[in-house]
Amino acid sequence: MQDYTKLKVWQKGHALTVSMYNVTSVFPRHEAFGLTSQMRRAAFSIPANIAEGCGRGANPELRQFLHIALGSASELEYYILLAKDLHFFTDKQFEALQPRINEIKRMLAGLIESVSEHPAPPH
Repeated sequence: MQDYTKLKVWQKGHALTVSMYNVTSVFPRHEAFGLTSQMRRAAFSIPANIAEGCGRGANPELRQFLHIALGSASELEYYILLAKDLHFFTDKQFEALQPRINEIKRMLAGLIESVSEHPAPPH
């Protein structure tokens, strides 16, 4: 078990989640149970799955949760594109968020690779 709050990817995922809550707070009211909810869920799923994976006992479980976090990041990437195309985001907001998501995806992929290369010692 490791302290997930010390992982840079978790820190960036948490900061992105806070940002997503802020930017979606001005979405149209009729989207509260639609895109707003989905974007927030995908965003908080990233750091939540990193945290859960770190709380598990073995690297295969950690790797599984990191893959789930990576999937959530890809899902969020689509949602911000949709929000831009629906004019809920400005191009500038999209251009600020999109690289942050890509960075998190790259970091997760690197961590998955690292965990895969260094299996946990047998108990």
